[in-house]
Amino acid sequence: MPQYLVAGYIPDDFDPSQVDEATGRKIHAFNKEMEAAGVLKMACGLGAAKSLRAKTDGKAVITDGPYLETKEHIGGLYILECADMDEAVAWARKGVDATRGQVEVREIFFMPSD
Repeated sequence: MPQYLVAGYIPDDFDPSQVDEATGRKIHAFNKEMEAAGVLKMACGLGAAKSLRAKTDGKAVITDGPYLETKEHIGGLYILECADMDEAVAWARKGVDATRGQVEVREIFFMPSD
């Protein structure tokens, strides 16, 4: 069965201490619902990051933060196992409701080992 990454975006100035208890309960209930349905393979929030970009000389530039050319970054993720993209999007829709945020859904492609 295909797996999907559901990435939750947060603004760069996000302060986790400002998340109220009601939102925490909604997120916990959403996680439990996905566990009960058997679609949740992994869920987590993300902390500090380093970004690496390849240079033409083969070396890498390392900078603080998960910052691309945007004012948001990925703050957490779920790995879901669903029948298809429509089912993954249906779960992601519930995640938007629980987190009051923005998410992106992508199918995960696995490369078989030789």
